[in-house]
This record gives sequence, structure tokens and C-alpha cells, in this order.
Amino acid sequence: MTRSDLVEELAARFAQLTHRDAEYAVKTILDAMSDALVRGHRIEIRGFGSFSVTRRPPRIGRNPRSGESVQIPEKRVPHFKPGKALREAVDAKTAELDAKGRKA
Repeated sequence: MTRSDLVEELAARFAQLTHRDAEYAVKTILDAMSDALVRGHRIEIRGFGSFSVTRRPPRIGRNPRSGESVQIPEKRVPHFKPGKALREAVDAKTAELDAKGRKA
């Protein structure tokens, strides 16, 4: 699902929202989440999951072309951990599709 798919779904579910209002709502929520992660905060949405920022320590990597060692600096990256309800819903849907002989 893309951002525009999310806007379309929101506008379809709530008839009182115009497409522009739905787009503004999605943008506002995603911007607020991004800003919170940039500030180092953790975001928890019950039943869905949590977003946090994790630290990747510096390490030695390899240049795939030349094979020489390259120093890779420390990074801070966003991390998503799904909640129990989301994990169970995905697992149930995957099991249902597997039972029908289809790929998930």
C-alpha cells in the first residue's frame, strides 16, 4: 500500500472527508511520526506496533567491486516491531491462504 492508496482508502471510508482533507490528514500523521523519530522518541500504536530508533554500531565492510575493507560509520535507523494483534492477524491470513494453496 502506498501513501496515495492510504489517502484513497481514508477518503472512501469517511464520506465527509474530501480527498484533499484525507491527504492532509495522512501527511500530518506521517510528518508527526517522522518528527518524533528524529527527536529520538518511541511511537507506540496499540494493536499495531511500535516504532523506535536503533543504533547500528560502526563496522568494517567490503567494497564489492574491489574487495577492499571500508569503514562503515555508526548509524541510527528506524525500527518497527509489530504488535501482537497485527502479528496474529497476518499469521491467520497467511495460514488461510496457504490452506487454499495460494501464495501469501
